[in-house]
Amino acid sequence: MSSQLAQLCLLLLHTGAHGFGILPGKSLSHLEITESAILNVSVQVCRALAQAEGTDFTFPSQPFTAEGVAVACNAPKSSKTFRQAITSVILQNVRVDLRHALNASFHFDEEMFVQGRKIITEGLQAVKASNKQENFEAAREKLGEILHPLQDFYSHSNWVELGNKVPNSDLIRSDTSVGNVADVSRATCRNCDGDDCRNNILEDVIAGGILTSGYFGIVPLVSTKPQGKCSHGGAVDQTSAIEPKGGINKDSFDASHGHLHTDAANMAIAATSQLLDDVRGAAGDRPFLQMMGISKGSGKALCFVIDTTKSMSDDIEAVRTVTSAIINTKVGTEDEPSFYILVPFSDPGIGPLIKTTDAQLFRDVVNSLSVTGGGDDEELSLSGLQMALSGAPANSEIFLFTDAPAKDKQLSGAVTALIERTQTVVNFMITDSTVTNRRLRRSDRTQARTMAASDAQVYVDLAQASGGLAIEVTKSELPAATSIITESSSSSLVTLLQAARSPGKADNFFFVVDETVTNPRVYITGRSYTFTLISPKGESQQSTDTSGSLITASQSVGNFQTLKLKKEVGQWEMRMVSTNPYTLKVIVIVMLSLLVKFGPEKVQKIYSGNY
Repeated sequence: MSSQLAQLCLLLLHTGAHGFGILPGKSLSHLEITESAILNVSVQVCRALAQAEGTDFTFPSQPFTAEGVAVACNAPKSSKTFRQAITSVILQNVRVDLRHALNASFHFDEEMFVQGRKIITEGLQAVKASNKQENFEAAREKLGEILHPLQDFYSHSNWVELGNKVPNSDLIRSDTSVGNVADVSRATCRNCDGDDCRNNILEDVIAGGILTSGYFGIVPLVSTKPQGKCSHGGAVDQTSAIEPKGGINKDSFDASHGHLHTDAANMAIAATSQLLDDVRGAAGDRPFLQMMGISKGSGKALCFVIDTTKSMSDDIEAVRTVTSAIINTKVGTEDEPSFYILVPFSDPGIGPLIKTTDAQLFRDVVNSLSVTGGGDDEELSLSGLQMALSGAPANSEIFLFTDAPAKDKQLSGAVTALIERTQTVVNFMITDSTVTNRRLRRSDRTQARTMAASDAQVYVDLAQASGGLAIEVTKSELPAATSIITESSSSSLVTLLQAARSPGKADNFFFVVDETVTNPRVYITGRSYTFTLISPKGESQQSTDTSGSLITASQSVGNFQTLKLKKEVGQWEMRMVSTNPYTLKVIVIVMLSLLVKFGPEKVQKIYSGNY
């Protein structure tokens, strides 16, 4: 594409001259049309489920919001994942104007009705297939893509001008006629009366129920159209200056047929709802809600990435016990995962990724794990983590179990990017890495040594980037450590402070506890450190003081220490002293009413001081 043409395409997008706008404004945009339909259909699905289960249902207040709908669906903790699902669909919708700006079929321009309908129906089948495979991310992406042409049909064609009051249901069916489409040689428009294009569609076209749409081109002196055909219209459309002059699009109130913009936008909302209902009918109510990020549980995936090399032979039973315990703490609770994912890794094998919604089946799969392979000091741990991050939905939680450094440290940048994109928390459970009697692949070596600090730092950095922890424990300590760490994975918890110092140094950290939170806890990972905790009232307690009143409970496992603090409103201070690397994390439980009102993501920003 020439630079001049590229500039014209950008102008087209910024002016909203081709299709409903892609940004909010005084006219209804693809964003608002899509969100409105998703919210409306989701409410109806939740209402139907409540009726089927014999439970009460209260409609959320108008206008609907993702947070309000999640509460009405009895899934307030899904507000974040619901919002993210809506955003994902919208972004894919908008992308059509970036990737297919001049493809008439994606916009129902130039009377490309058969071709546009094919894009929708084939994409609709792909959405249904992805849902059947529980690949909801792929389903959302394709859904957003096909909603764009569906919505453009009502703005770019004369469906509204023909007097239709309901959507064209044939657009989502491949076994019917799309409508009475104008012949390529049939004239459909006359010149507008100056800037007034209200009556530029020919009377015989209206009377005969003939379906037409405008031609569109952005290249001066090159763009053209057949004689007598309508144009899209607008300053960017070069065909609108060719007789018959003017246009018929209803993309905005200022468009050629802007007087019908509201009718076209409302019809697009109804058509989007109709397509969503079709997806719902194929998937079922609960899978449809899962696709949209709504779940009575956490809406997240619980993932385990497990080292199955021979060196883990005396750890694997502990890992089985721990994974089962983690699952048990979540099943039947508001934090129950939507999916369970397992990625085993050895040397040189990775995977396969196993994904299921059945907790018992997942336990059976974990229990069937066996150790094999190995031969190096290092393993493909980051490759396994990368596979889990790629296969899990956003906001998931991953536990990685290993006793070896990463062989594939070069992937740390890509893994960090995935962590940031998916907002997934990764906890590393590093079992005792002493070589003697542990690394069976090196049984001929007798000199004991531990994982180098630089090797462990890779895990620490990734944990820090994700909001998780990197804990080094012995096999016997593993259950206790995971029991503590699972307490920090509830969606009612927010992080007040998270910091890391590598190399270690003395530093002072501050966090504020207010009336809306309870159960403040401090997590520390590191070796050979001391601290002084100072309360808002100025009372202090040393790390060596076991009788102070500020710390109500303390537990140490491996390099991991957790402190439960008494509730005291105000600014706390933690003075850390260490020459070794350490991490510090402070979490609290937030009132459910705040999560419902603002949503987990906004609440986290508020409490961490990033709002």
